[in-house]
Amino acid sequence: MIDFYFNAAPNPMKVALFLEESGIDYRPVPVDTKLGQQHTPAFLAINPNAKVPALIDGDVALFDSNAILLYLGEKIGQFMPDATQRGPLLSWLFFIASGVGPYSGQAVHFQHFAPAKDPYAIKRYRFEAHRHWKIIDDQLGKGRYMLGDAYTILDMAIWGWAPRIPFMLDDETMAGFTNISRLMDELNARPAAKRALALPSQHPFKTEMDDAAIRHMYPQIFADDR
Repeated sequence: MIDFYFNAAPNPMKVALFLEESGIDYRPVPVDTKLGQQHTPAFLAINPNAKVPALIDGDVALFDSNAILLYLGEKIGQFMPDATQRGPLLSWLFFIASGVGPYSGQAVHFQHFAPAKDPYAIKRYRFEAHRHWKIIDDQLGKGRYMLGDAYTILDMAIWGWAPRIPFMLDDETMAGFTNISRLMDELNARPAAKRALALPSQHPFKTEMDDAAIRHMYPQIFADDR
């Protein structure tokens, strides 16, 4: 039995999609980051970086959504390309891990949650988020999925973050990413995606972004208070 530590954020949802697509037996373990549950000693023993998702598979503990996708794909032999495509798979997976996710997250943070709206930070992260997503959209213009005709963990990794594009950029930009929109429409219609999207609603996650939630999620804002 796999224990899957999650909430409704983009990175856990990638893994939720894989788990539902694969049919592997797992137990969802909610971690409410707005309540600070990611900072408890029990969770830090699994992920010292205090982030979700995390996963325990027997004696193996993993963190980072893209590492988890790669581990699960290799473990059960699903949603992985053939050997000739392993290089491109790793290149795109690390591009998502090191670029798409971080720049998307920072674009959201500096526009919507930072206490001071720094024009330079907003301009930089919006620019980089748009640049990275344009690269993804261009790649999807070459085939049905990120690696052509094969539905892989790369598409799941994109599916986790793509719904946030209107929030991090704007609706007009999302409308211009026609290939990403096409992929999202296809994946959202899959039964596994519907089950993954429903998973957070089965747990009473805190929704209010009050001062306490901000302290738990962005402790650097209050670092001078210590």
